Amino acid sequence: MTEENKEAKEKSDEPKPTGPPKSVFREYFESFAVTLVMAIFGMTFVLQAVTVPTGSMQNTILVGDYLLVNKFIFTPGGYDLPFLPQREIQRGDIIVFKYPGDQKNPQQDRDRGLVKYQINYVKRVIGLPNETVEFKNDQVFINGQLLPEHRVLGDQPSLGDDKSALVTKEFEDKKPEDKWSVYYSEDKMNEVKAGRNLSTRGFDFGVAGTAMRVPDNSFFVMGDSRDQSDDSRGWGFVPRELIIGRAMFVYWSCDRGASNGDFFGCLTHPRLNRIGKFVK
Repeated sequence: MTEENKEAKEKSDEPKPTGPPKSVFREYFESFAVTLVMAIFGMTFVLQAVTVPTGSMQNTILVGDYLLVNKFIFTPGGYDLPFLPQREIQRGDIIVFKYPGDQKNPQQDRDRGLVKYQINYVKRVIGLPNETVEFKNDQVFINGQLLPEHRVLGDQPSLGDDKSALVTKEFEDKKPEDKWSVYYSEDKMNEVKAGRNLSTRGFDFGVAGTAMRVPDNSFFVMGDSRDQSDDSRGWGFVPRELIIGRAMFVYWSCDRGASNGDFFGCLTHPRLNRIGKFVK
């Protein structure tokens, strides 16, 4: 076979295009479409972004923190699937969930303009299914045993300022078994130290004298800023099906207190030291 015939055969063996060449616009459009589909899949099944508008989790999470939520980490329905990187919900997890509504006084939701299942809450898991929970005098008891928590004095920096970080003060040593910190106002803690029982007004679940068993497939949750938290003590338990996922880390943060509610506050008053901070 001559060289010319060889070259002609090699050219004939090359795959021929099946259609007209793609335009630049089409290539960009296809890349955008694939990226969009992957982003929608990720936001639906793997990750979700949420913001924190209230101070119920301060100082663990600050008002103005923007969080990424891992929606894939918890086993569906509590069933273990060993071939997937998932696990059961554990005490101490900070979870994001749909507000379940006040399970004893629905009228209170209407008075406050709250609609169940419509807003996301962020709290820490305290009581697991079938455990009994009792909160009394700034301490939590699980099945009658004191829950180890590092209690810290924490108060608003000024009267009415519920957007800025709490001003904190240590008043008891942190023990090795204390895995997280919770914050109580100094005034209320002084009442406890003086031997006075704190009022349970506004609380209907798991408070002093009314220890409650957590129902199957449900959880008892509380905020770390205990005197500012709207949580299970007031409205009840969180069913598993309402849990979206576990808060992972802060991807952006802005100082709502310093910006005084300004529309561009997240650009003019960023908290750069919070970015990338893991939530635990």
